[in-house]
Amino acid sequence: MTPPGSALRLDTAAQDLLFRQAHSTHVFTDEPVTDETIQAVYDLVKYGPTAFNQQPLRVVLVRSHEARRKLVGHMARGNREKTARSPLVAILAGDRDFHTELPEQFPRFPEAATRFYADPAVRERSAEFNGALQVAYFIIGLRAAGLAAGPMSGFDAIGINKEFFAESAHFVLAVVNIGWPPEGARHSRGPRLDFEQVFTTA
Repeated sequence: MTPPGSALRLDTAAQDLLFRQAHSTHVFTDEPVTDETIQAVYDLVKYGPTAFNQQPLRVVLVRSHEARRKLVGHMARGNREKTARSPLVAILAGDRDFHTELPEQFPRFPEAATRFYADPAVRERSAEFNGALQVAYFIIGLRAAGLAAGPMSGFDAIGINKEFFAESAHFVLAVVNIGWPPEGARHSRGPRLDFEQVFTTA
């Protein structure tokens, strides 16, 4: 039998770190997560592909007690304690005005900003989709650093937007608890669909 992942160029240890042994968690050690570590994560994942190289992701690192208190008040009841005790919490948002940076980010076709994204509704849909891609890259990047992540969508989006983004074109996509995983904290993985259940050939 062919060993899992043997057809991939990424070595098995890296495959395990990023996917097989990693899982969403809300249990962390007390070790702090530094800005330097988060910057190293971003400096890796910023190269993930998006449409026209747009980069709508915006991140608020919630470090102060006051900001944490405000955020916890907008989380779903089951997510409040997790958010309150995580070493670091990040609010991941999309920027509806990402198009203003497109001429610089996609210089071979600077007209993309006005040709495709003049409509605010189109921009919002694009910021939501491509921002979600960047959220996924960010989570994988946290794993690459050896960190654990607990992404959440259970929150009052209107409340978070009003609290943290009232003066901007940003809107929340996800809230992620971040920290270093303790020894022995891994749990059994939930089932996944088989290849045959997902792929067809046309």
